[in-house]
Amino acid sequence: MALRQSKLTLPSLVLARFATQPAGLITGLLLIEIGLTFNVPVGIAGQIGAFSSLIGLIFALLMGILSVKYRQKSLLLTGLLAYTACAVGCFLTPNYTMMMVASSLSGIGMAMVRPMATALVGVHIPLERRANAIGWILAGGSISYLIGAPIVGYIANLWGWRMAFLGFMLPVSLVSLILAYFGIPRESKPTESEGKSGYYLDGFKKVFTNRSAVTCLLGASLGMATWTATLSYSISFFRQRFSISTSWASLILSGLALCFTLGSLSSGYLINIIGRKEFTVISTLLLGLITITYVNLGIFWLSLALAFVSCILAGMRYSASDNLTLEQIPEFRGTMMSISSAASSLGSTLGAGIGGLSLVAWGYGGLGLTLGSFGIIAAVVYTLFAVDPALK
Repeated sequence: MALRQSKLTLPSLVLARFATQPAGLITGLLLIEIGLTFNVPVGIAGQIGAFSSLIGLIFALLMGILSVKYRQKSLLLTGLLAYTACAVGCFLTPNYTMMMVASSLSGIGMAMVRPMATALVGVHIPLERRANAIGWILAGGSISYLIGAPIVGYIANLWGWRMAFLGFMLPVSLVSLILAYFGIPRESKPTESEGKSGYYLDGFKKVFTNRSAVTCLLGASLGMATWTATLSYSISFFRQRFSISTSWASLILSGLALCFTLGSLSSGYLINIIGRKEFTVISTLLLGLITITYVNLGIFWLSLALAFVSCILAGMRYSASDNLTLEQIPEFRGTMMSISSAASSLGSTLGAGIGGLSLVAWGYGGLGLTLGSFGIIAAVVYTLFAVDPALK
């Protein structure tokens, strides 16, 4: 049952999601420059994201316990603090190894902010408004790219990639932290029974013995791996394949973000018409097919148009998947969404890691074929095994 909601609840959650994106935005847009600074190729520089996702995966599993023991709002605020530390650390880092360590703080932040923002929707937003609320929260992430890409490109052209962390990511993290502190209502403390280890182990048991819940986790992981092809490597693809400048790349990134925003905002309406499961299957399948296609084309404008379509589909898939996952285990939403975050982090790790290795071995065409196939497999898995509990 939804608890009290202030007028700032949804804006606070949207801005919190906004704050999760600058780290990936900066590394994705400026991956070539970061690689040059540390004297490593793009495929190896991309492992920065893989390591961050791996740390996020580990921490997301821990969140399955913490989300029962501590208030969800407190965990979200702690995650935003991790992003603040990440911004400072990446600005100061002296070498590639330390860059990976500092960037891993964004993985911790994502493991805390993403599931708690979604779980808090289940606490404070009525069922009939949750699809739209989740759509807006996901749009907050893509709007970060839409607004941030030209800002980061401008800052990087004047002062280098390090200053992008200090001049954009740091203030965004701080403002989001302040708004979330004052704008999100406080939940009640966990009861004494909820503080016992057996209780939060019950949450894991409920999730992993539910076939549909496990299917949602697997689908989230595979779908995220497919999305990583565009999220982590598309800008480098356009820059290297078609020799475009950083300024043009930042505009393309803004266009990709706008398309993701349109996809996530329109998803609430479409989910209510088509259904959570059905819409998840359709958007995931099409995302996989188009990911394979656009990186194997040699025509710039056609490839770019399909990349834009892939981002619309990714926004739809993300929203539909989160809506379907949120309703799987209502009594353990925090645990369910934390494990889902771990699954997404696993997908990001696979996408960045396998994608980088595929890029080194077979080029961008091999990267697209490998990661796009994951989306097709995910759609099949959802079709066969997922159930929408809200329809029961």
